[in-house]
Amino acid sequence: MDSITLIAIVSIITAGLTTALGTMMPAASEGKAVATALNALAQQPDASSTITRTLFVGLAMIESTAIYCFVVSMILIFANPFWNHVIAN
Repeated sequence: MDSITLIAIVSIITAGLTTALGTMMPAASEGKAVATALNALAQQPDASSTITRTLFVGLAMIESTAIYCFVVSMILIFANPFWNHVIAN
């Protein structure tokens, strides 16, 4: 097995793991954040605007983690910088 094949195998496995973990963990975190926010809204309905605003900012930050994982996996699949290094040598 040559080095290009090995890099391709490792890149595809890493991209798959990155996508899998990068979508499961933020999804679980978003679910927990929404559940906690709904619990807080049930206890303090007067603070709904503050809780909702904070919830959306937190959800955006959590979702950005999933987007970064997706970008890393796409780079590993379509624009892998390691292939150019191996081909040059």
